Amino acid sequence: MPKPVLHLMSGKIASGKSTLAKNLAAEQSAILLSEDNWLSRLYPDQIKSVTDYVRLSRQIREVLGPLVIDMLNTGVTVVLDFPANTPEDRRWLRSLADSAEVPHCVHYLEVDEDICRGRLHRRNRRAEHEFSATDAQFDLITRYFRAPDEDEGLQIKTHRL
Repeated sequence: MPKPVLHLMSGKIASGKSTLAKNLAAEQSAILLSEDNWLSRLYPDQIKSVTDYVRLSRQIREVLGPLVIDMLNTGVTVVLDFPANTPEDRRWLRSLADSAEVPHCVHYLEVDEDICRGRLHRRNRRAEHEFSATDAQFDLITRYFRAPDEDEGLQIKTHRL
């Protein structure tokens, strides 16, 4: 029986992380856990700022972290559609794989910022996502983004568009 893998997503807003996560979960018969899905259902209309997001995201991580480890320990591959967009985020996400003693793969979507912004505008117009973001929010969140680096001890697969 193949060893389970923890798949992680890294990329700017509207780079295609959720689409890739869904495709990976289907291809690998894996469990998909989406941060946006959990946040929108547990905390509807409560995220008004980046501070709100950080606070509520941490609460979800406290609950889901042990669940992810348990799933990996039982042999289930997991795709986490949680942003692995800062070294701190990636340390926490990788710790889940390390705790379960399974491999991980950070899928980095390297997409031009203008393409991401255009996708965001289309997504907002179509209401295709649990959350919409303004250009100002896109700029603010993008300032925190740091591409994954192998010096972090990560297994990285880059997807370019």
